[in-house]
Amino acid sequence: MPGLPLPTIPTANVKSHNTAESCYVTVGAKVYDITSFLDDHPGGGDLIVDYGGRDVSDIMQDELSHIHSESAYEALNDHLIGFQATEPILKTVVQHNKPDDIVPLLPNQAGMAALEANDAAGELDGTGTKPIFSATGLSAVEDLSKDSDLKADYEAHKFLDLEKPLLMQVWNGGFSKDFYLEQVHRPRHYPKRLGDSAPLFGNFLEPLSKTAWYVIPLVWLPPVAFGTYLAYQGLPSFFQTAAYWLIGLSLWTLVEYGLHRGLFHVDKYLPDNRVGITAHFLLHGIHHYLPMDKYRLVMPPTLFIALATPFYKLAHTVFFYDWYAAIAVFCGGIFGYICYDLTHYFLHHKTLPLWYKQLKTYHLEHHYKDYQNGFGVTSRFWDRVFNTELPPPKAAKAA
Repeated sequence: MPGLPLPTIPTANVKSHNTAESCYVTVGAKVYDITSFLDDHPGGGDLIVDYGGRDVSDIMQDELSHIHSESAYEALNDHLIGFQATEPILKTVVQHNKPDDIVPLLPNQAGMAALEANDAAGELDGTGTKPIFSATGLSAVEDLSKDSDLKADYEAHKFLDLEKPLLMQVWNGGFSKDFYLEQVHRPRHYPKRLGDSAPLFGNFLEPLSKTAWYVIPLVWLPPVAFGTYLAYQGLPSFFQTAAYWLIGLSLWTLVEYGLHRGLFHVDKYLPDNRVGITAHFLLHGIHHYLPMDKYRLVMPPTLFIALATPFYKLAHTVFFYDWYAAIAVFCGGIFGYICYDLTHYFLHHKTLPLWYKQLKTYHLEHHYKDYQNGFGVTSRFWDRVFNTELPPPKAAKAA
């Protein structure tokens, strides 16, 4: 005998089930009775009761609390008892000429078409009406890690084919600056089944484009330690050495912000030709295009040497009166860089303590919400000083 259809439950009824004796929660239009699950919840039943009678979509995807896995949603489906007509669904019912196409839920084919036309169909599967951010085309942090449909993406946008070497596609693509910047800041995710990273060169140079995170401390900590030792040998005291070293570390935070905003995101002043576009792609564009590529996230040592050389000369220009002081400042700055690159990697790929989770949320918003703000990686300090702190999200449209 076929199963009976699940009922449509009045919203007021759902809200009244908010105690340990009877606890309902919702995800979009779906209603779950999780009373029997309270004692088994890893975070404790009280945490769920706090959300009794309410929608739990946001808290189940909250980075600071805990992003729930697919298995958690599958377990939740075991407790599905019915549906409720959410506000977007009710608006569609009012506008539709045949309300009984939609309610009681689930809708028939005509009702589903009406819901889709009003951007309300997502309520039925719990995806809701999440905002899509116009700058990136994404709606949530988890979108950064969703595999791209490579063929469909290329056919739709005519930008880069991720199954072919990227560098020469950028060089020979004939892209305008505006089109390039629009596309490169709409993140894609290279499917793991195809490898760790999309091909960049497609030849013997390919390994030079990839850097594992642990290379950074292995390469740069020994020179920093040796340089600090040299500075200590030439300066009058340990405290003076430490003071110059901390000046360098502090200056790095401003350099970090300046490089990210003034060089990596020099979008407005980027030359509208293939030389400028290709240089931008190699320097930082590829990171925004493929933000979760763990081997193209920290800076290759050869590139960092090129970027660090002017700052070595600047340190000796500013602290011209004492070579050892300049070395201490420079070493403090390089240590700041090491912390920056490791922090950047961990923000993308590691589970972190609470304070770093807040920083992780902030930085990933730079990728999926608004790449024109939020340039601080190790802190928000200079974003606040220069008024580039990420504002509340602005949605372009509803999914």
